Amino acid sequence: MPAGAIPSVPGVLRVGVVDGMQPCSYREGDGWRGIAVDLWERIATRDAIPFVFSEWPSIMSMLQATRDGRLDVAAYCIHISPERLKLYRFSLPFQEDGQSVMVGNTPLDLGGSFMKAFLSTTLLELLGGFLVISSVLSALIWKVESYDRKQETAEIGRLRMFTRVFQGVAATGGSTVAVSTRGNLLVITSYLVRTVAASLLVGYFTVNVMREAQIIGSRNITQLKDLLGLRVGLKAGTVSENLIKELNASGGGPDATIVPVPSIGGSTDELESKQIDALLADNLQLRYLMAHPTSKTFVPSLAIQGIRPEMQAFGLSPEIPIATVEKINLSISILKRSGELSAIHKAYNI
Repeated sequence: MPAGAIPSVPGVLRVGVVDGMQPCSYREGDGWRGIAVDLWERIATRDAIPFVFSEWPSIMSMLQATRDGRLDVAAYCIHISPERLKLYRFSLPFQEDGQSVMVGNTPLDLGGSFMKAFLSTTLLELLGGFLVISSVLSALIWKVESYDRKQETAEIGRLRMFTRVFQGVAATGGSTVAVSTRGNLLVITSYLVRTVAASLLVGYFTVNVMREAQIIGSRNITQLKDLLGLRVGLKAGTVSENLIKELNASGGGPDATIVPVPSIGGSTDELESKQIDALLADNLQLRYLMAHPTSKTFVPSLAIQGIRPEMQAFGLSPEIPIATVEKINLSISILKRSGELSAIHKAYNI
């Protein structure tokens, strides 16, 4: 019996899934997860449809199995391309998605991004504002605590003493420079200022370094034909593979080298290790990878998005009774309208 195929049991639908295709379908522990998997399970529960999952090596193998009657449902976000529509049966579409290209950045790229952010005028304005506010608070604490009349000030000098007060305000929030009630109110204020300033600086570096790194990583790929001559990672038997084959057939330059990846979910490793120059997959899949980074030093970015958007649906066997197909389609429509599909997306940070 072919891989993935299971015996037919009357009244029980055979539902195919593919591993490593986050966020649509993937294995987690002893079970299956993903947008398509969760949606199918809600449909089956709502319509009381008995089913059993079986794993298949690729989307195309599932589609062919549905056509041959070896599988009843291909539970994946399957693009309904014109070519596929001629050959296979599909459910009501439940979402639309296109292809995107992911590229990556090296630690050297990140270092350059950090330096550019560090030398920007915005950072100088943030730091300058913090120093001005800290200086004003230090002067107020100096006056409230009567530092000009203290013996220690006379011993070490007014400038050195003010420097100590300023250091306490700017570096530690002022916890050691005041004893009076009014002074401690100023200390609390200085602590809040320091906390807010630190948050602003961290947010500034996070946003600007990431944004600059994405610009650096995608600067050489702005359109699909820029993939010619590059090593493009993709999942075999997908719309992505057909897209690259069409690109190579166009004759616009040296062919793009197709590098099959075993799993989209783990393909950022190939990008980081320079085994591939770019990764081509569904926009939904690549957005999921962006939302779930696996490395602190490697920053992926989407160079191109929304290539050939198409409706996505489940693949269905022509042998499924019409009444069952109608129930499945009705449930998809109801789950979309009720917001349950959107809730599934949010559960995967999409």
